Amino acid sequence: MINVTNRTRIGLEILGTGLVLGVLGDSLLRAMPWGLNVTLCAAALTTAAVLLVRRHGITPGPDAPWLGLTVVLLGAAFMRRDSDALAQFNVIAMIIALALGAASVQGARLAARRPLEYVRDGLMAAGGTIAGSVMLVGQDIDWREVPQEGRFRHVRAVGLGVLLAAPLLVAFGALFSSADSVFSNVIQNVFAFDIANAASHMIFIGIWAGVTAGFLRWSLIARPAALPAPAPASATGIVPVATALGLINLMFLLFVVVQLRYFFGGSGLIETTTGLTYAEYARSGFFQLLAASGLVLPVLMGADHLVRGETAAHLTTFRRLASLLLVLLAVVMASALQRMRLYVGAFGLSEDRLYATAFMVLLVGIFAWFAWTVLRGRRGSLAFGVLIQGFAVLAGLHMLNPDAFIVRTNLQRVERPFDAKYALLLGADAVPPLLEALPNLDEPSRCAIASALTKRWSPRAGAAPDWRTWNWSRSRARRLVAERAEALRAVTCPSAPAE
Repeated sequence: MINVTNRTRIGLEILGTGLVLGVLGDSLLRAMPWGLNVTLCAAALTTAAVLLVRRHGITPGPDAPWLGLTVVLLGAAFMRRDSDALAQFNVIAMIIALALGAASVQGARLAARRPLEYVRDGLMAAGGTIAGSVMLVGQDIDWREVPQEGRFRHVRAVGLGVLLAAPLLVAFGALFSSADSVFSNVIQNVFAFDIANAASHMIFIGIWAGVTAGFLRWSLIARPAALPAPAPASATGIVPVATALGLINLMFLLFVVVQLRYFFGGSGLIETTTGLTYAEYARSGFFQLLAASGLVLPVLMGADHLVRGETAAHLTTFRRLASLLLVLLAVVMASALQRMRLYVGAFGLSEDRLYATAFMVLLVGIFAWFAWTVLRGRRGSLAFGVLIQGFAVLAGLHMLNPDAFIVRTNLQRVERPFDAKYALLLGADAVPPLLEALPNLDEPSRCAIASALTKRWSPRAGAAPDWRTWNWSRSRARRLVAERAEALRAVTCPSAPAE
């Protein structure tokens, strides 16, 4: 009697789980736009991982529970908000949570991991997920250990019988079909199927099964080697690092001095100096300042790496120069946020402007955390703090409700008319504030909004929504439009001018 090793047993269970999740993914995720289907798939994948971990007595790291909960909550977010941009960030965050969850199941403690280890975890999880199913079948499962008696023997025997009977069934079926038209119709109805559609389902099932089995295999079986410890000393020295930081500080200082003139000089100074209006000036620089702010973090991290192992006096010099750069950066970021405020006041809020501002807020938190950890000699906590802040900003965006916030912000602007055309490009979360503001808008905007909402969200618009795509915001939008159907149809549109 052949003994089945634990590796083969868990490999077979992962393979079976992957096939089940592949069928589930093909059945649910084909329906668009995503909603309840993503929630169910995220919950199913997390539940499968938890059951396999408990069944085989695997001891995960301390972060595995909250990362699993994060995956479920991110899946549930597809059932709550209806924003394409927010959904893309949810997908990115879910991939990050899954990759780090795999590392945690392998026993890693995220709070003690270096930034390079976070990158390594993500890349190796991606590679392990893609190639994992092949390694699972070809390497982890020893097929010689699979029992050859009992149920498996009968399964093989039944399969052999089907193969032997297949040509005879075709022959007899052809004869009976030609002899009786009714029987022929029955056979045609039984075996009528779309080959292209069946092939499409098989491909999707194979993809989802391969991806989920590969991810579970990477999480439960793989044991990646640890990265070597960082070098205790640096051959670069403080002089080139201090010189580079000093020159960067001078550049930032020059920019800050110019910005202070504009802060106190007002719009008249800007128009005289640049030839631009205050709004045009604000519009021209925010994204460049955002990019410049984002580049400072890798610069400081690289500089910190180069001065490791230096004397206490040299480290003090580096920290003073880095602190000065962070102070100057704070003024630059304040200037960028001020420009965005003016930009929105003049041209309105959009998704790009909102998410860029959210990224700037994230950068503020990251630089504050960098100063609190790295500049105080606590490098090990940097990456974990950045991860938590990223999840916190994403959660804040969900609470903010971006599409509704954009519409309400633009409705409060009095300098320019409301851009109804852009508002109608947003998702279902924009519908309630649009309906609330409809009576107070100008006639062309009322006409455009009423006709567009009726066409898009009326119960009569298109086919009935698939239950797999159910989403609370879309359901509420349909309900509100249905409740105000008569009022929306009563909105009068300006007649076209006569030729």
